[in-house]
Formats: sequence, structure tokens, C-alpha cells
Amino acid sequence: MEFTELGLSEPILKALAAKNYATPTPIQQKAIPVLLEGRDLCGIAQTGTGKTAAFALPSLDYFACNPKPTPKLGCRMLVLSPTRELAAQIAQSFRDYGRFLKLSVETVFGGVPINKQIRALSQGVDIVVATPGRLLDLIDQRCFTIKDTEIFVLDEADQMMDMGFIHPLKRVAKMLPQGRQNLFFSATMPKEIEALAAQFLNDPVKVSVAPQSTTAERVRQQATFVNQAEKQALLHIVLKTEEIDRALIFTRTKHGADRVVRFLEGAGIDAFAIHGNKSQGQRTTALQAFRQGKVKLLVATDIAARGIDVSGVSHVINFEIPNVPEQYVHRIGRTARAGAEGVAISFVADDERPYLKAIEKATRVKLDIAPLPENFMEAVRNLPKPAAPKKGPSQSPAQQAKRAEGQRRYQDGQKAARGAPGNARRSEGEGANGAPRRRRRGGGGVGAHKGAVQRTGAPR
Repeated sequence: MEFTELGLSEPILKALAAKNYATPTPIQQKAIPVLLEGRDLCGIAQTGTGKTAAFALPSLDYFACNPKPTPKLGCRMLVLSPTRELAAQIAQSFRDYGRFLKLSVETVFGGVPINKQIRALSQGVDIVVATPGRLLDLIDQRCFTIKDTEIFVLDEADQMMDMGFIHPLKRVAKMLPQGRQNLFFSATMPKEIEALAAQFLNDPVKVSVAPQSTTAERVRQQATFVNQAEKQALLHIVLKTEEIDRALIFTRTKHGADRVVRFLEGAGIDAFAIHGNKSQGQRTTALQAFRQGKVKLLVATDIAARGIDVSGVSHVINFEIPNVPEQYVHRIGRTARAGAEGVAISFVADDERPYLKAIEKATRVKLDIAPLPENFMEAVRNLPKPAAPKKGPSQSPAQQAKRAEGQRRYQDGQKAARGAPGNARRSEGEGANGAPRRRRRGGGGVGAHKGAVQRTGAPR
């Protein structure tokens, strides 16, 4: 089957041809015809299977066939994403596939000035891709409304749950209008995700292209048992002996990611870390360098297990294996994208052995056990000292001044808003997307924010 057989509009087929996309992936073959009929859909598919294009293409087709003005302070289509990097990638996909349609696409997430987003949304937008925290900030400030939404997409629903977004999602569900089309995508579908789906979907068609909690077939998976304190030496050996194009190295904590990078830098090996404590500018710089091949190693926490979509990731190295089997699936899904092959290597300490057993039980895959290298103890003894933590500001003085001015204006605006009649009192805090959060009457707290991105050879 080819895209030309799915009944998509000519401008969309033209955009696909410009990107040399001819054959839809299995999730696209199953989802697009259903969505073109206007049905609600619950899609279950692993990362890297083309989910983004599966909902973007039929939605763009709807806009091509049903042109109308954008609602003021609102949008015609809302896509919710768990992370800012994934939101940016989804928005870029809409721009790519809709390049021959006159549609507006905006992103809404924390880590950037809110006033710029308010201006961009003021006249209405066709498609908004947002993270829940900043979206609710804008709604609470009466700068945006979702009452006119015609198509709603919830992407990476299981990750949303893991990150504590359940209460914000319930708030969003109550604000959406009746009669909209709903698209719900998740890599896994445990019972709690099914309960969440029931709040959004109306008589949905369910499509699935992979068993739950399975790992990519084209990934060679192996594990090595090693003491936690000696993992860094093993990592250095693996990096020297494996033919690595690009590698993602996963740790469980932000501090652990930074520590791995410092040890690599101490050995003269270039690497970047990406996690929730990094600024948006730092995360963007790291991802861009990784995409362009300027840096071959990216050390990440599980915030990046979803959304990093960089072609050419040959290896995923689990410096610390996750304690949730599904997270392992998401991690190694960063390699073997779009038909390529990949390698997943896990370092397993004694206290992580139960995690390994749980992963093997959930995925029904027995990992190959690789022994420690012959020269391992010598590598442990000769491990270079870590580089000193980088001191000083991560931003230039001009950037710091601009950021301080933006924060001052934002705080002034909040003071004015608190004094306005009808506004609920808000207290400052750290929001889901790293931006100031306000406590709201009748609303729950917003969970932590995370993630990362890019496209593969097949449309996403």
C-alpha cells in the first residue's frame, strides 16, 4: 500500500512526495482510514512506528477539506505532549506535512517567555501543540481557550501518567467541547491508561501494531553484570570497542547523568547531558549537536526516553537499568528506527538484578549475558579522574538580563492579575514545564516535565 491509496488530499500527497515518503507504516495504514471517517481512535504502538504522521496526515486532510477562520484566543486542533522537545517535533511535522496548506501551527510549553506565546495565540491558531502545564497557565490567565477545539490528540498517554499529569488531563477533558474528534495514542495500555482513555474517547476504534511491553525486533540486546562503582570503567571500554555512530546513555538520576559526562570529559570523550535541570537553551543545544553528529554521545535521564527521534542512533546504553519494564522498552526504542538495526547494552549491578528479571518477563526476551572484558580491572585502576564541574553562568550576561527582565514583567503581570476581580489567588511554584505554576481552585497539581526529539526516515 502507498499513501496515494489512502485518499489523502493532493497538497498532503505533494508534501509527502517532497520528503520522499511513499509507503505508510503499519500504524499509519490502520489509523489514517479510520480518522478520515471522523471516528475516535485509540492507537497502541511503540515509539518510532510513525504515530505522529498517523494523526497529523488525516487531521491536515480535514483542514484542507473544511477551511474556516481560526477562533479568537483559541484553536481548531489541540495536541497534548508530555515534553517540550516532543511538542516542538510534533509541531514541525505538522508544518512539514502541511507546507502546501495555509495553516498556522504554534507550540505552547514552559521554559520560554509566556508573553510571546500569548501574542502568538491572540488571533487564534489552527493547530496548537502543548504541554499540559503551560496550556493550563494560559487558560487560567484567560489568554487562551479550548472551547472551539474540533480535533483533540493526546500523545504518549502512558508517559503523561508516569509524569504526574493525570489531574491536569482531567481538567482539560472538562474544558473540551462535545462533538470533537478524539485521538489517543500510547505505547502501552495498562488498566489505568484505559480508564484515562474512557474520559476522552467516544466509541473509539482500537488499533495496535505491537504487543504491549515488547521490544524492537531489530535490537540486539545484551547485559553485563558489574559493580555500580565500576560501571564508568566498563562504559569507557564499550565506547572503545563498539562501532558507535551515535549512542544514547541512560541514567536514573540527573546527578548521575552529569557525573557520567564529567568522567567522559575527563577521559577526553565529548558528551552532553540532557535532563530536567538543564535550561531550554542547553537542551536545544545538546540535541542539535547530537542530531548533526557534532557529539556522538548524549547522556539522558528517562525524561528523554520519549521524544528523542534522531536517525542513526546505533546504540542505547543503560548505564543504570530502569525499575519499570515499560521504561526499558521506551529507552531502547531510540535505536533501530525506521527499519534500521541497533544495539542495547545494559550494565546490571547486584541490586538491579530484580529489575532485569522483570524486564525479561515483561518483554519475553532473554538478554544475552556478556562477560566483563579481560582488561576490565586494569581499566578500573586506570580510570581517568572526572572533569571539574563547569562553573559560572550557563547564559551570557545579555541573556541573563533579558531573562531577568522577562521574569520581572511576568511577576508584575501576576500581581496585576491577582488584583483583578474574578481571578483566583495564585502562589508561585515550579510548574510541570519548568515554568512558574499557580495553584488553582478546583485543579490538581501539575507533574514534572521531561523529554527530547527529531525525525527518522519514515514519517512520524
